[in-house]
Amino acid sequence: MGITDDRIYVGLDLGTTKTCALVGQIDEEGRPRIIGMGICPSEGMRKGGVVSLEGVARTVKSAKDKAERTSGFEITSALVSISGGQVASQNSKGMTAVSGRTIDLDDIGRAVEAARSLPVPHSREIVHVLPRGYVVDGQDGIKSPLGMHGFRLEVEAHIVTASTTALRNVEKSIESAGVAVDGWVLGSLAAAEVVLTDTEREMGVVVCDIGGGTTDLAIFIEGTVWHTAVIPVGGDHLTNDIAQGLHLPQETAEAVKGRHGHALQAALDPSQSFAVKPFGQDQPAQIRRVDLAAIIQPRVEELFGLVRQEIKRSGYDGLLPAGAVLTGGTSLMTGLREVASNVLRLPVRLSQPDDLRGLADQLHSPAFSASIGLLRWAQSLEREAVPDGRTYGLSGWPRLSWGRAAEFFRRLLPG
Repeated sequence: MGITDDRIYVGLDLGTTKTCALVGQIDEEGRPRIIGMGICPSEGMRKGGVVSLEGVARTVKSAKDKAERTSGFEITSALVSISGGQVASQNSKGMTAVSGRTIDLDDIGRAVEAARSLPVPHSREIVHVLPRGYVVDGQDGIKSPLGMHGFRLEVEAHIVTASTTALRNVEKSIESAGVAVDGWVLGSLAAAEVVLTDTEREMGVVVCDIGGGTTDLAIFIEGTVWHTAVIPVGGDHLTNDIAQGLHLPQETAEAVKGRHGHALQAALDPSQSFAVKPFGQDQPAQIRRVDLAAIIQPRVEELFGLVRQEIKRSGYDGLLPAGAVLTGGTSLMTGLREVASNVLRLPVRLSQPDDLRGLADQLHSPAFSASIGLLRWAQSLEREAVPDGRTYGLSGWPRLSWGRAAEFFRRLLPG
């Protein structure tokens, strides 16, 4: 299958556990084709935030160099994922008078800009403005007002903000590695691009992207985003619990979690065991898997208890018939889906990127959902928001401005 054009898209997924730089194109059927990638363990990140500028810069440079070598392209800028406690969200409304007898994209743009004009503290800045629905002359429930007659257009929008200090620290670290930040994408929204079906989006679903330091949530109802949140608990907390409970080095605890970890104690045979060498012992000790699960299960139940609290806090807990979709590296743990379903009292499924092309063997894992999703975001933004057709990520693609983004609203309109 051929490529639709020669445009190159670059995504940088900067996580607590790993950093992934991807270079891709989109084929004629809209599927990502990976032509370059660089994956390396993260340094200087904790719970989605920067704790060492030098560590993050080294990590990004290493991932960038690997992606450049495999793709053959020089990477000068990228679309970057964000997460962590610095992210917050709220809903807002905007209104505008319709300039003509029928509503056009300029009218929609003005309404969204009005929704964007909510008071934001100086310490924060807006990352996303995502329309949820429209009202035309008092008639609500409208998904797409384009072409409708009316005099007054209102929009309900979901606003995602982030700490200005946190963004500038991440940006400074990335730019130290020779990469400019073209824009930010919330990790859960990037992951949703590749793990959700249209039916799930329409019916009502929550995405849980469970990474090393955080769990990113996004609730989709009627085809669009209604709520987002970041919970500062992830797979690293399980590793820490194992390290403390079994008196193991951190690296050994991580390996034990991956090879023998199980989130549901009742599903295990009590006779199953494995050998591991704790601190202070000369010989390996035999550890029962049920004892390991006894350490893991309470933390997993705590995590999904926090997810359930956040869903209830959003007010949309009764509007999720499609349940929850789990992704992210930690979602691979055996038994985690069952625990999630028990705690959330919802249908739960695991999801990962699929239908990929190119250098994709390593990427067929939930750990790379947000990474692949960044390429889809980059492709959509470049194709629909930039009129001059310049190549994203390689020739100074400008940050999205509301004045030039009229076509981008076509993507944001549900339905």
